[in-house]
Order: sequence, then C-alpha cells, then structure tokens
Amino acid sequence: MYPLLLSTSSFPRAILHIDGDAFFASCEQSRDPKLRGRPVVTGKERGIASSMSYEAKARGVTRAMSLRDIKKICPDVVILPSDYETYSLLSRRFYSIVRRWTPDVEEYGIDECFADLTGLRRPLRMSYQDIAENIKREIDAELGFTFSCGLGPNKVVAKIGSKWKKPSGLTIIPARRIHTFIAELPVEKVWGIGPQTTAHLATFGIVTALDFAIRSEEWVTEHFTKPTHEIWRELNGHCVYALSLEPKTTYASIQKFKTFTPPSNDREFVFSQLSKNIENACIKARRYSLSARSVAIYLRTQDFRSRGTELKLSRPSSTPTEIIALMRPHFENLFTHRTPYRQTGICLLGLDAHPPMQLDLFGHALHANACADAFNAVDTINARYGKHKIFLGSSWKAHVFGAHKGDRGDTPTRHRELLPGETQRRRLAIPMFLEH
Repeated sequence: MYPLLLSTSSFPRAILHIDGDAFFASCEQSRDPKLRGRPVVTGKERGIASSMSYEAKARGVTRAMSLRDIKKICPDVVILPSDYETYSLLSRRFYSIVRRWTPDVEEYGIDECFADLTGLRRPLRMSYQDIAENIKREIDAELGFTFSCGLGPNKVVAKIGSKWKKPSGLTIIPARRIHTFIAELPVEKVWGIGPQTTAHLATFGIVTALDFAIRSEEWVTEHFTKPTHEIWRELNGHCVYALSLEPKTTYASIQKFKTFTPPSNDREFVFSQLSKNIENACIKARRYSLSARSVAIYLRTQDFRSRGTELKLSRPSSTPTEIIALMRPHFENLFTHRTPYRQTGICLLGLDAHPPMQLDLFGHALHANACADAFNAVDTINARYGKHKIFLGSSWKAHVFGAHKGDRGDTPTRHRELLPGETQRRRLAIPMFLEH
C-alpha cells in the first residue's frame, strides 16, 4: 500500500488547468465545419506540421513532420497555412469564458490557462467538480471544439490531470489521491522536470513521479536545487506556485525568427530578412520601454545548420538603425556565398528599462536621442495605420517578398476574404465567418 501524501484536505486549494485539444487544427475545424472528422494539419507556410487534428494524429502524423512525409502516410490530409490572428482571437474568447467563473486566471499559453477556484463553492453553491464541469461545457460549446481539464490542489497536479484523458477529458485529483495518479507516471512527464533532472533522478533509481514524491524532504534538499524541491512539494499536495495574474510587462530577452521559402542565397535578400527581424524585435522592446545591451544574430541554412554571433552595444538601445549598422560587417562574415539560407533570427539580450541619455563630447547621444524620437513617431503612425506602414529601406526585399512563395505561400481564408470596411492591416476582431 502506498503511503498517503498530504491528506488534511481534498482541496486545500482548487486549481484548474485547461488545455486546448490540438488547438490550431481545432480552430480550423471550428471555422469550417466541413473539416470536422477529417485529418487536418496546419503549418503549410513552414513546410512542417505545427498542429494536427486528432484524426491526423491517429494516422501517424507528428509535430514537425515534413509535408511530403505527411502526404505519404495520409494522402487525404487537409494542409492549411497557420492563421495566428484567428487563433489569438479565439484564445482571448477562451480566457473570457473562464473569467466568467473566476477572475484569478493565468494565461499560460495561447491554448492553456490556470484558474483558481478556491473558495467559490459556497457563493456558487456547487462543488469544485461541478464548477470545472460547467467551465468546460461552456468553452466546448461556445468555441466549437474540446478542451481537456485537470483539477488539483496546485498547478503541477492540475497539469497532470489535464494530460490524463485527452481529448476532452476532465480529471479530478484531490490531494489525498495524488499517489494513485503518480504511481505509474514517468517522472519526466511531470511539469517542470526536464531531461537533465530526469537523468539525475535515474541515478538514484527514481523512475516514476511517486518514487520521487515519497523521498524525504531532507534527501531532496540535499541532492537537488530549489526548483526541483518545489516540484517535490507540489507532488506532495502543497501549493507552492502562485498563479501569475498580471499581464507581462517586461522581458529578459526578445527573439524574432523568420523562416522563408524557397531558401535563398541572395545576400541582400537574406540581409533584408534579418533587418526586418531587428525592426520587429525593436518594436516590441520599445512597446515595453526596454533597451538591449547586446544582440545575437543567427543565420540558418537549408540543411538546418546555424551560424551566429553575439555583439555588445556601446550603449543600451532599441533603435534598429544602430543595431543594423553594428550588425552589417558581422553579417558579411557569417554569410557564405552560394549557400541557401532558410531562416534568419535576432535576439535582444540584457534588456532593461530605458536608461537616461548621457551627453558626450561628440554629440552621439543627441543623435541617438533624435533617432529614438523618430522611431517613437513611427510607432505612433504604425499603431494608427497598421504595422510596417513605415519601415526601413534595408528591409524592403523582405516586405516585398513576404515570407513564402508557391503553394506554401497560401494565405489563410480570414486574410483573403475581408469583411466590408476591413483592410489587410485593420480588421474587426472576428475570428471566423458566419455561415450564410
């Protein structure tokens, strides 16, 4: 008989984790009822599967599988370009439904969230299970596809529950029954335990989550760091991880990568794609009033080999012209003639709040300040008339080309068929078309 873990209460706290089932593909099936019951894959623009419906998964389609291989094992597959605008709108609708029941919602990802139901039994006059069932019922009905839910005393256990029965499952794990759910659960399936921690646990003969949970706290603190100790506590029913309810206001780094097809060995075209990455990263940094102390640039070839370098800025900046001027000679060293490239990327590092401008002898600070004012004006114009209405000449080829050509250049239906009064940059927040 397994020893009971924390068992003073079934739900010292009641945390619900809600996870969309094949979210991107399900959004497409909800938008177009003709796709329901058919194998659907999104990611046409990337050339690999980014999301698969459960019908496609049953045929052997896996994430990142090439479209060519998908068609071999599933000839009747429907392959669609990703429509991230629609997915984002449906994600916001998903969160709003959950907030009808509780204001304490952590938006953990575009297709998942945590909700704190603690203390709602009395005002709502129903059990935690009834509350969870009602939330799930409303989301499934209003979005037109299913979500899987897990209810537990903390975030780690709730995550285990949402993965327990997929798709469309609701798994209730009271604190006193955690041991029955983790007895056979591989320890690497626990949220927060990665490959290195799994390997370290294996050296002590720990294979399942229960093997880890029944170890003494003294032993855990002796052999592992604080994050692993916190996971151990949650597996024992304690609530360690609080929900993050505030919207994100800062970043330690900002990354912008872009894959384009077909691959190109045109030096100026590849540079233009990298220039656009830098513009996009700086737009996001300025939105949060952040400046980077260093940047890293990457080029990826058609055979998936990457080359990159990290550059330190002379002063913190979020001005793309400064970063591009610094980056240009290093790009020339990274770029190899006649080598086809498929992706460029930029990472702004050491982000911090905009520091006060310090004057210098040669007037560089005044010039940088004038550039910053100019790009703030550009942000204002783009916010009103649409992103990239004004952009740098060094990014021209990337804007003219778009991202993809040929079959992989298909645009989502929502982008092709506009509602009256809409433009490509300014559209109503309507994620799908109503049936005529």
